Amino acid sequence: MAEPQQPVARRLNLEIPADLAATYANFAIITHSPWEVFLDFAQILPNVPKARVQARLVLTPTNAKMLLTALQDNIARYEEQHGEIKVPPRPQTLADQLFGAIRPPDEGEGESGPEDKDSPNG
Repeated sequence: MAEPQQPVARRLNLEIPADLAATYANFAIITHSPWEVFLDFAQILPNVPKARVQARLVLTPTNAKMLLTALQDNIARYEEQHGEIKVPPRPQTLADQLFGAIRPPDEGEGESGPEDKDSPNG
């Protein structure tokens, strides 16, 4: 039985036009169908209640996963060179905002809850 042929490595000649406009995005929405993954990029500005999508990428699920892997690899290399990237905590969900205060006391805590070490009275 013949051995399967290894793919031949080819170089891609990539051209980036000098007048290509860069698009800044600080917000992304990711959705998908069974056949595609959609990445919508927008800019959110302070005190502006509306955001407009500036760019949309449509990828196959395979290419989206390959992009994820490439981003993970590049972020790891970036952090090796520049230090860990600090990510702010995720905002609470609406359910957390509405019902987060309704929690049973943890074991070992009194019914009044944990003491706040940062408060002036704690």
